[in-house]
Amino acid sequence: MTSLPSTHDAEAMIESLRKGIPPERFASEYSSGNDEFLENVRTRHLEGNNYSGKIRFVNGSWGSGKTHFLRLLREQAFEVGYLVSFVELANDETPFDKFEKVFHGIVRKITSPAMYQNNYLFHSSPFGEVLKEALFGEIASEDKLVPNGLWQERHDELMQAEGIDVDFKRVIDQYWATFTEQSDDRSTLQERRATLLQWFSGEGRIGSFRKEFGVSKMVNRQNSRLMLQSLSSFSRLIGFKGLLILFDEAERTYSTMRSSDLKQAQNNLLHLINTTEDTAGLFLIYATTPDFFTDDKFGIRVYGALAQRIGQPENRPPRALDRVWNLDAVEHSNHDYAQVACKIRDIYLQAYPEANVLTEDELREYVVRLGEHHPRYSMMGKWRMVVTATVNVMDAYLEGYEPPTPELLHDEIVARSRP
Repeated sequence: MTSLPSTHDAEAMIESLRKGIPPERFASEYSSGNDEFLENVRTRHLEGNNYSGKIRFVNGSWGSGKTHFLRLLREQAFEVGYLVSFVELANDETPFDKFEKVFHGIVRKITSPAMYQNNYLFHSSPFGEVLKEALFGEIASEDKLVPNGLWQERHDELMQAEGIDVDFKRVIDQYWATFTEQSDDRSTLQERRATLLQWFSGEGRIGSFRKEFGVSKMVNRQNSRLMLQSLSSFSRLIGFKGLLILFDEAERTYSTMRSSDLKQAQNNLLHLINTTEDTAGLFLIYATTPDFFTDDKFGIRVYGALAQRIGQPENRPPRALDRVWNLDAVEHSNHDYAQVACKIRDIYLQAYPEANVLTEDELREYVVRLGEHHPRYSMMGKWRMVVTATVNVMDAYLEGYEPPTPELLHDEIVARSRP
């Protein structure tokens, strides 16, 4: 499903890497070192029996590649046929003590395989796109009308489905119904659809929704975890294998919470652990830093039940069946770094076919020397150094001048990265 990037995609990827920003899409095209582990995760979890839900935790220090790993996992899930939501947990927008906001974040960041392939990652109303795709069987425009027979079929399947909240069903059914109407007033239809999507974020007044759409409640703190179960069940109803949610926790998120908020956040997490197994097709990944496990003030060790259910990262490379996947224990070889450089070279040549660049063997030798010069405890991660240097070297050859030696280029990149 995640086909090789087009020339346009390749140019965008190189431009992003040139700025030191990992591209959002096609992460596997410039990655190496986690292939076997990812394949095992795919086999044991994504392709396996999904009649019960699962939750796993990812441990990694700053710069260990947690976010990149989650993007790789997202690609695997799309290939298998999952809906995926990638949520960055932060206290200002998606604090875990207010799970209704987390649920809104999940809906706001949801993506189908087709949406990913068509670069809809930053669509203004992604869940609306998912609903249209479910109705029509493909990505569709806002103006497309659904044949009455097809709408009736979707309506009947939805209303007869088990495991989905009745108001959740009603709002989706009303959204689908807007594509049966022939109207010259496009703005009215768009406003109605936007209003219906607001229900999933808990926005609006219950009186208005009750009168216009027949719902009896709004999404709120009390029912938001149940709404997550409905969302997972709905994903399977519309033909996806399940729902993968990737939670990427911001640095030291819990440390800034008040004691009461921290307790509620940990209660929410414990509840998810205890109930996820009962939700078919739901797969939760929670990525965090070592402090989450070890800190005596805000880590899980202050909450015995939570610490017992999650456990601790083991000091060895992760295995697919572990409860906690410890990325800090992964050791990458010079071959891994050189392989990434060669993959970036391939992308570069797709973006700039006229470029006369280093051969693969020459680039591998350059990267090995670069790595040997990189201090073990540098503030700049080795992966970032290799990626940035590789693009710099390709740029030099593209523009017709000799790149600096690996040692000089390393020092230049480090100097540019300092505040």
